[in-house]
Amino acid sequence: MSSLGEVVLLDCWVSPFCMRVKIALAEKGVEYEARAEDLFGGKSDLLLTSNPIYKKVPVLLHKGKPLCESTVIVGYINETWSSPPLLPTSAYGRAQAQFWADFIDKKVFDAGIKIWTCKGEVPETAKKDFIEILKQLEGALGEKDFFGGDSFGFLDIILIPLTNWFYAIEKFGGFEVKEECPKFSAWMNRCMQRETVANVLPDPEKVYEFVIMFRKMQGIE
Repeated sequence: MSSLGEVVLLDCWVSPFCMRVKIALAEKGVEYEARAEDLFGGKSDLLLTSNPIYKKVPVLLHKGKPLCESTVIVGYINETWSSPPLLPTSAYGRAQAQFWADFIDKKVFDAGIKIWTCKGEVPETAKKDFIEILKQLEGALGEKDFFGGDSFGFLDIILIPLTNWFYAIEKFGGFEVKEECPKFSAWMNRCMQRETVANVLPDPEKVYEFVIMFRKMQGIE
């Protein structure tokens, strides 16, 4: 095995959780090496030894020390490379950001899974649940441009990669986020104007194709 550089990311192109780490590193201007993992054909020894608990990407190796779980990694990146700061300066602001990051981690992706893994017609309850979560996030956003205020930051990094799967969710669910949640959709568009986001997020059509392939692998038709 070749020697590791100072900052290495064990990565999978379609994982929104890996995208979080890549956006955070880009925001801080940190150079890193991304090592693609084959999550279906056989995970690398480096992944299995770096994340023996979950055996999942992303893993960030900083000076050879592994860090797991994307929200934890983004927090570490923010503390390790101080500029620009991604979290509010006040303790209350940081606590609020952690609350909403936890909400996002527990709700958004799982609600989407219930839509794109459905056999046959997607139940209305699954669509309603997904849209209700986005409406709650719209409430947290309020009239601000970004979740932290005027500038793109921690919560935006946690949430925007998950929206990369929305095209697939909309296709299977038969609805459009911009019609149901226009403020949320406008926030998505603002985030996509940033190079750090646009350069990381893959084409949503490619994600949709991946979802179709995954459904076939799981026997979902």
